[in-house]
Amino acid sequence: MYLIETLKSRNETLFIFGLICLVFTILFFVLSKTTSTEVFGINAYIKPFKFALSTFLYSWTMAWFIGYLSNFNPTLFNWIIIITLGFEIFYIALQASKGETSHFNVSTPAKSFLFSMMAVMATIATLATAYIAVLFFGNTVSELPNYYLWSIRLGLIIFVIFSFEGFVMGSKMTHTIGALDGSKGIPILNWSFTYGDLRIAHFIGMHALQIIPLLSFYLLKNTKLTVGLGILYFGLAVFTLVQALQGKTFFK
Repeated sequence: MYLIETLKSRNETLFIFGLICLVFTILFFVLSKTTSTEVFGINAYIKPFKFALSTFLYSWTMAWFIGYLSNFNPTLFNWIIIITLGFEIFYIALQASKGETSHFNVSTPAKSFLFSMMAVMATIATLATAYIAVLFFGNTVSELPNYYLWSIRLGLIIFVIFSFEGFVMGSKMTHTIGALDGSKGIPILNWSFTYGDLRIAHFIGMHALQIIPLLSFYLLKNTKLTVGLGILYFGLAVFTLVQALQGKTFFK
């Protein structure tokens, strides 16, 4: 209850948006268990489930972090995130309901335009997050332990870098290297067992936003250890990216 009340007081708009995303996460999960529509042999609603869940985590994380920025009005940032990420979830869910792909789908002019719009929306959301990262290097941050402040900075920086890594997938019009998308993979995440998968680095890098601050605040409690963790974490994300580009699976 303390977490929920604090989140709501820090940024009620992002708190509510995250809550809506959580409701859709549950809805998409239920649909993945009760419908038979598939894309690449996987239930079509798994993808919107993952995106809604990821957006829920992002929204609440950013609501928490922004609360540390004094004299910052988050209204514009909030609406940028709601519009851009809301559009992505809507289009991914719409395509799932039709049993069609959303990403890399340029089979018609309309679908090509909407895929391009997803890239534009993702770029805007990432740039907005990068701006928040810049603010955490300024003098408008509330008093925080130095190790915790650096964990937020590193989490934001790595998030931004590997959010833009999505353009690697966009340039190749695939997330699988060495085969067509849809090869057998691990449950839910569907990362390929046998080929390179660019989604792994994307996932690892973007969730630095939660993992590094949590480990720093609750476990490390030391600035040097936090910076070391950030370097190692970034190295892991880069390693999985290079490995995927070489067509090698993460699981061998």
